[in-house]
Amino acid sequence: MAYDESEIEDTVLALLAAFSFDGGRAWKGFDFDVTDRLDAQDFIEKPASKNKSVWLTPQGLERGRKIAEQLFSSGPDNAG
Repeated sequence: MAYDESEIEDTVLALLAAFSFDGGRAWKGFDFDVTDRLDAQDFIEKPASKNKSVWLTPQGLERGRKIAEQLFSSGPDNAG
């Protein structure tokens, strides 16, 4: 089955933002091709480092939080 790459990128970014700590740090554990594309779009920094976490850029954290709210919110505004 073919998947929409931009939807996958948005979902991974949302998960990184939803589980971020220390003002934008998130554990990495996603496909390297996806994290490389997020890095190319300036949403995360240096995914290929030896660190077990990545930093979300300010714009990546903001966009990721917005997408996470749309995808994962349990509030009444998320009627889906």
